[in-house]
Amino acid sequence: MNSKLITPKYLKMGDTVAIVAPSGILNNREREVQQAIDLLNDWGLNTILGEHVFSKADHFAGTDAERCEDLQKAMDDPTVSAIWCARGGYGTVRILDKLDYTKFKEKPKWVIGYSDITALHNQLHNEGFESLHALMCVSLTQDIAEVQASVDTFKAALFGNPENYVLEGSEYNRVGEATGQLIGGNLTMLHTMLGSDTSLDTSGKILFIEEIGEYKYHIDRMLQSMKRAGYFEKLKGLVIGDMSKLRKNTTLWGTSIEQLILDALSDYDFPIAFNMPAGHEKDNRALVLGRTVELKVGMEKSSLKFINN
Repeated sequence: MNSKLITPKYLKMGDTVAIVAPSGILNNREREVQQAIDLLNDWGLNTILGEHVFSKADHFAGTDAERCEDLQKAMDDPTVSAIWCARGGYGTVRILDKLDYTKFKEKPKWVIGYSDITALHNQLHNEGFESLHALMCVSLTQDIAEVQASVDTFKAALFGNPENYVLEGSEYNRVGEATGQLIGGNLTMLHTMLGSDTSLDTSGKILFIEEIGEYKYHIDRMLQSMKRAGYFEKLKGLVIGDMSKLRKNTTLWGTSIEQLILDALSDYDFPIAFNMPAGHEKDNRALVLGRTVELKVGMEKSSLKFINN
């Protein structure tokens, strides 16, 4: 299941990016979306804004039908070279089964986002396409210097020069080397996909995970559930991103989040690298999902290198 995925064409000046909102509502986020449009324009790119980006339907940026319509139009439009998701939150899973990839396959394009957009990344992977785990429109701060590393790696990946990474070491790292396709994203969304056509085949691959706002015991429960489903059986390596804003239960877990992950996966011997700056923090480096990577994990440092195969 490690056959090479289709790489959408990298962007060049004059190309068009569609901004859509397949998930949560964008209350008072007009500034960030306009800033995203301005940023793309500064890079010599044109933009199309989905008709329903600022629509409101309870929790969501419009009804399921409206959000799906915007995404489908962007997928079908031959003049669009990339689709940038405005925000995550929750909602993408509700429209996955409504999407038609017929025209997308005629002209593949980069789909960009993280968090809830993991559901879409999974589907794209299973359809045979690389995608881009990177910042979204609402990630942009008024002082863009605060997220400059995120912006720079996003632009580099979008224009065909994805950065390789050297990660800070960790006493929790499990030393080793592995090569395989990089997959993954938000842990909750990966867990949500279990048992469906959108669940990933992890055989021979390197998994990246990140999370936000969960109790430690919730994270352990998800890992145990995925373990029982065979998710890690043939995995070749694991990269741990940010575990942000973890909640405290009245009954304390008792160990660090790093040790929790090691304990949950103690039955396996694949290398594990902590400290990947990707996830729900301002420093959210871009990752090309579906691309073959070379992972080298040591105690002092680790490296993640993208291979053009």
